[in-house]
Amino acid sequence: MNQKERLLDYLGEHKTITSMEALNELGIYRLASRISNLKKEGYPVTSRMIPVKNRWGEVCHVSEYTMGEIKCS
Repeated sequence: MNQKERLLDYLGEHKTITSMEALNELGIYRLASRISNLKKEGYPVTSRMIPVKNRWGEVCHVSEYTMGEIKCS
C-alpha cells in the first residue's frame, strides 16, 4: 500500500487529518504534498485552519484537511 492509498483510507474512515496525524498514523511526512497530488487528480479535498496547543500549552494553528463527496459521472 502506498501513501496515497493509506491517506485515502484514513480520510474515508476518520473524515479529517492534520500533518501530525499523518506523520504519527501513516508515516507521511509531507502531507501538503500528498494533498496537492490528490487535488490534481480531482479529489475534492478542502482545508481549514484549526487551533491546537503545542507542547508548551501555547495555541497555534494547523491545517486540517477534509475530503468531500466524490461525484460519479
